[in-house]
Amino acid sequence: MSSRMQITLVAGILIAIGLGLTLYKRFELGFPLLPGERQDVWTLESKITFSPTAGPVEISMALPEQRAGWILLDEHYASSGFGFSIERAADGSRQAKWTRQSLDRPTTLYYKLQTYRADEFGLGASPVPDIVLPELADDRRAAMTRVVANLRERSSGPVSFTSLLLQQLVNDNMDQDAAFLFADYEAGRFGVIMDVLAFAGIPAQRVKGVFLEDGRRRQQMSTLVEVFDGGRWYLFNPRTAQPGLPDNFFVWERGERFILDVIGGKSSQLEFALVKNTLPVKTVLSMEQESSDKLMLDFSIYALPVEQQGMFKGLLLIPVGALVVVIMRVLVGIRTSGTFMPILIALAFIQTTLLTGLFIFLLVVGAGLWIRSYLSHLNLLLVARITAVVILVILLMAALSIVSYKLGYNQALTVTFLPTIILSWTIERMSILWEEEGPREVLIQGGGSLLAAVLAYLVMTVELIEHLTFNFPELMIALLGVVLLLGKYTGYRLTELYRFRYLRKDWQ
Repeated sequence: MSSRMQITLVAGILIAIGLGLTLYKRFELGFPLLPGERQDVWTLESKITFSPTAGPVEISMALPEQRAGWILLDEHYASSGFGFSIERAADGSRQAKWTRQSLDRPTTLYYKLQTYRADEFGLGASPVPDIVLPELADDRRAAMTRVVANLRERSSGPVSFTSLLLQQLVNDNMDQDAAFLFADYEAGRFGVIMDVLAFAGIPAQRVKGVFLEDGRRRQQMSTLVEVFDGGRWYLFNPRTAQPGLPDNFFVWERGERFILDVIGGKSSQLEFALVKNTLPVKTVLSMEQESSDKLMLDFSIYALPVEQQGMFKGLLLIPVGALVVVIMRVLVGIRTSGTFMPILIALAFIQTTLLTGLFIFLLVVGAGLWIRSYLSHLNLLLVARITAVVILVILLMAALSIVSYKLGYNQALTVTFLPTIILSWTIERMSILWEEEGPREVLIQGGGSLLAAVLAYLVMTVELIEHLTFNFPELMIALLGVVLLLGKYTGYRLTELYRFRYLRKDWQ
């Protein structure tokens, strides 16, 4: 059997397997083929890490309730080697408890939930907590009195009082008394805010939760402040002074109850990994029931930890970008500076946005080529020369970030997403190409790489492509079959057809 026949047979089998598994998941497991057939469902995975001390270990974590329109679909707990129970207090709140008699190594515990926003409304009623005046030294009490008096004079009630206080902190226009209170305070910035409100006689409480950002890992718990004006509760974000509950804020706990309590451990930390998927609610519910029966055929990556799910969202787009580069080089005939460089640049464009990424890329590569031309006159060894280029590229990126930040162009701070080593090698290869082939070849290969990267970016950011690659990763098998078929293509490229267009006229 010829190699062409073997490739055709193998590619056909791979395409059939990939499409077959995709159709199975579509019709048997209910996965949607189109992104429009979905309810945005968030998966939050909390990770509790701690180091044990001598004696029994008891870990308690407050569990979220259905608040502000968020519906809890499913919950999972990882408690291998631990005793586990869920306790419900008299007020209806829940907490998970892990217990163990002894432990001799650092340990990680997991709690995962799936939730979606069914409606957008406030937190509703809540018991008004008692006001506990802070214990202050004489100098802090005097400063607190003057700060509260100043805010009361310029406000009309608890809501405007809180708004003025937060705006003063966010805009960093504090007077001497406020600056004294917020400097070197054990309770931290948020603790001072709560103390000022308590000193002013305003009932207030914390609202703890997580800002939902797709693909984020090691996300920390955030806190909003809620004040009572005698009739209802009002929420504020202390970091921005904006009123109201943010749309992407998942409320975990309302009140002063601790989220995490560790007995028999030290150096405890609570982090969150977040991912947003595109499955309908009914599919999310059925997946957990069917996963045990259809584990061998279900290629979904939803069973992975959330941290890895967010990473795979980006990785699964790489084969799509690679296919674009293969098509551009094999069928179109565009010359690029390497095969993987356009793909990595396209991934960087996803983080930086296209126009910003193009500007940064052209600026860094242009400056790098100029610096490389100077280094070539020093007759350095190859390894030292490339190392010098890497260091200079990093310095250029740092300088660009600082200048753009000072000028107010925060979007340019994403320059760090550009692959530094690839940029350095690109500068080195283009410099050698410039010396051997001239500037024309540099422009051809550099322009071809940018064109392939831009096209790959445009394809990889299509909502349908993102949806299919994440929910149907088995399509990568079919994609492999297509790439194998393209690898045996020996016909004319589009650029060659244009190059030999006059021969065609002569034949006619």
